[in-house]
Order: sequence, then structure tokens, then C-alpha cells
Amino acid sequence: MYCILGIMDLTPDNRYSRHTSLPQIGEAGQARIRASHVLIVGLGGLGSPAALYLAAAGVGRLSLADFDTVEVSNLQRQVAHTTERVGQLKTTSARQACLDINPDCQIETLDYALDEEDLDSLVAHCTVVLDCTDNFPTRFALNAACVRARVPLVSGAAIRFDGQISVYDSRQSDSPCYRCLYSDTDNPVDSCAQAGILGPVVGMVGCVEAIEALKLISGIGNSLAGRLILFDGLAMEWNEIRLRKNPQCPVCGTDTTD
Repeated sequence: MYCILGIMDLTPDNRYSRHTSLPQIGEAGQARIRASHVLIVGLGGLGSPAALYLAAAGVGRLSLADFDTVEVSNLQRQVAHTTERVGQLKTTSARQACLDINPDCQIETLDYALDEEDLDSLVAHCTVVLDCTDNFPTRFALNAACVRARVPLVSGAAIRFDGQISVYDSRQSDSPCYRCLYSDTDNPVDSCAQAGILGPVVGMVGCVEAIEALKLISGIGNSLAGRLILFDGLAMEWNEIRLRKNPQCPVCGTDTTD
């Protein structure tokens, strides 16, 4: 169990003063951040910076899900892990990194593959879910659970020099879900091991995921719901694609006609 701190208890050591000085956040917004529960699935290149920044921001509860272990080849981009923690579970390593930054954050680790029942139980109690994974089956399962629970999903991906980020918010009737874009017949994407990845690219995408999560929690700004932003690291360009809900989507579609 964790308690939700009152506004007066938020900054005993001035930890969050740079947040509370922002008029869009203030003490009330920081209280919402403190009361939030974020699930991060995947503690690699995307999940590492996202987890660190969300812990630093004062998210009250983080659930970290990954069943992989830290390898030396991860350290070029997965900044939550260290040489000393090679061989540890990524969730254990990331938990320690987050607590080193903010010991007040409550962190639970999930070191096993999550099935549909696990996801439904977890997502139902979350404020926001972050997809930091690298495979379609897990992304599809996360998306379906978020649609069922009407919890916003922040999803990122990166390969080589390129990245992409969007928000799928089923609380909005016109917001597409992840399956509106991708089907189960799409070809599997190359892995970082196969195609390579420039380390800071996943860092940038993971940081944007953290920004979107904090905006959703605080209720500020315009989220990326209905928009997909694409990052080209070689050209140093950002592009945006407008997304539409697919009425025939098998997860969120409303068109039942043949």
C-alpha cells in the first residue's frame, strides 16, 4: 500500500519546486503526479529513460515489467542499467536506478511474461501505461487491455536512427487504438540486434513517452492522441501524421456490418 501525500507534504526538500513553479502544473498538478500509478512494460532502451524521469518527477507508484536480464550489449543505450548490474533482472536494476534518484517512489517489479488476465488486473488500476516493448504480440496485448480498461497508452518504438511515438486514448471516442494502425498480419520488425540502433535515439523516444505520460496525468497540454510523430535522427527532423480511428478495428471498431 502507498499513501497519497497532501499538497503540503509534497516538497519537504524542495525536490519538485521546478514542477510546482510551472503554472500548468503547480502544487495541484504535482499532487496528481504523486497520486498516479504508471505501468511500464519493457525496461530496455525506451523504458530506461522513461522510468528514470517518471521516478524523478514524483510518480507515486511505478510498476516495472520485464523478464529479461541485463547484458553488456544493452549498456550502449539502456541507461537505467550499469556494468555492475550485468546479469541482474532488468526490473531489479531499473528499480534500484529509480530509487537512487527518488527513494519516495513506490516501485513493484514484475519479472514474468504478463498474460491477458495479468494485464487486465494491472491496467485497471493504472493512470497511464507505457509500451516500451519491441514486439507486436506484446504491443497488441497491452493495447487491448488499455482499450478494455479505458486507460491511455503511450507507445514508442525506435530502430537504427528513427523513432516514433503516439498516444492511444480510449477515453476519447474518436481516438484510434494501436490496432487501428497495425494488424496481426504485419511483418515482424527487425530487432536492434539485427538492424542496430543509435543509443540516444531510444533515449529521445523514451523521454517523449515520459513527457506524454506526465501531461496525461496532470491534465495539461495536448496529447499525441490521434497523432503519430516520427523522428529522423540522420536528418534531425520531426514529422507528424494524423491518425484516424478504424471503424473495422477488431479491438475498438464500431462497424459491425459485413
